[in-house]
Amino acid sequence: MKKFRIMVVVLLIAVLATACAPVATEAPKPTVVMTEAPKTIVDIAVADGRFKTLVTALQAADLVETLQGAGPFTVFAPTDDAFAKIPAETLNALLADKAKLTEVLLYHVVSGNVKAADVVKLTEAETVAGKKVMIRVEGDKVFVNDSQVIITDIAASNGTIHVIDTVLLPKMDIAETAIADGRFKTLVTALQAADLVETLKGAGPFTVFAPTDDAFAKIPAETLTALLADKAKLTEVLLYHVVAGNVKAADVVKLTEAETVAGKKVMIRVEGDKVFVNDSQVIITDIETSNGTIHVIDTVLLPKMDIVETAIADGRFKTLVTALQAAELVDTLKGAGPFTVFAPTDDAFAKLPAGTVEKLLKDIPTLKNILLYHVVSGNVKAADVVKLTEAETVLGQKVTIKVDGNKVFINGSQVIITDIETSNGTIHVIDTVLLPK
Repeated sequence: MKKFRIMVVVLLIAVLATACAPVATEAPKPTVVMTEAPKTIVDIAVADGRFKTLVTALQAADLVETLQGAGPFTVFAPTDDAFAKIPAETLNALLADKAKLTEVLLYHVVSGNVKAADVVKLTEAETVAGKKVMIRVEGDKVFVNDSQVIITDIAASNGTIHVIDTVLLPKMDIAETAIADGRFKTLVTALQAADLVETLKGAGPFTVFAPTDDAFAKIPAETLTALLADKAKLTEVLLYHVVAGNVKAADVVKLTEAETVAGKKVMIRVEGDKVFVNDSQVIITDIETSNGTIHVIDTVLLPKMDIVETAIADGRFKTLVTALQAAELVDTLKGAGPFTVFAPTDDAFAKLPAGTVEKLLKDIPTLKNILLYHVVSGNVKAADVVKLTEAETVLGQKVTIKVDGNKVFINGSQVIITDIETSNGTIHVIDTVLLPK
């Protein structure tokens, strides 16, 4: 029994020793908190999924690193639907033109971190492209130019994104606008041939009455080809379509004439809801550009030519022109005048006996007298001619005038076309050469 008690006591001491011994515990593990790195403007655009075309454009223009930079930037970001509003051909051309694409993309970027609360206080903002966008508030809607802001204040690590529903296109100059439009291919070709592209890319402002390709198509192909090959004449014609200053349609309709850059006036008239510049109808108005305004017209404006130029361009007066050159009267009939010329056609000269024209071209005094016998001082229109019975010619001899029904005769020659207006007078076409006494 004594041994049993001793064993029980030993066991109790062992149990107590074990219970009282310190318990080894595992060291606590540190808590790891996962945090997402701040996203840049480009990161957000890529991750969002609604800006695939914008991201493609940024890559094509090598602007990804720029918009991943410190900034801060405020980006008006057009969605894929916004880019889809641009014709596919135009968009593809833009993506292939790095310089133009860069300009367009930077036109969507403003320096600084401009929140929506600040945007609505502005009327305009300077973009990184160096051109301003206009900002307006209409009720609860905000527009940048004509593009509506549909989502605001997407925060990025280097700025803010506002989402817009239409791509912002910076205003192009007159030449760029004509090229981009597609309806002015012949006009653009003419501007290039006349070295006037840089002029119409200048500060201006200019107002251009721009003829469409259909307008140029009204000119006979042979005449148009000759015009494109004559730089001096082409320049005069093109500048006849340009007025200095920015003249909107509301101002055009108040005018009766306008001085062109060519130094010659165009006549302006309003007929009901139609506006005409000379005899060309204005079909589209107020296309705004960065350096002026374009009004589209349906007929090419041709400045009035002088009497000699008109005779040359007409094509029915080759013999008369040859005679004027031989008699050294070209400069006279290109002068200020005004003159009224009774102009015989080639058929009229052909009525003369065979060999007469050749003889006259060698007898300059006689030829000169004959030609001056066809010219009257002053600008005498058909309505005035029919009131006369005679007229004093520049030669000093008179011609007789007779009205017979609806026919008018100068001596014995019939007037077959009247009132061809020129810059220095009027031409009436006759069917027989007038011969002085």
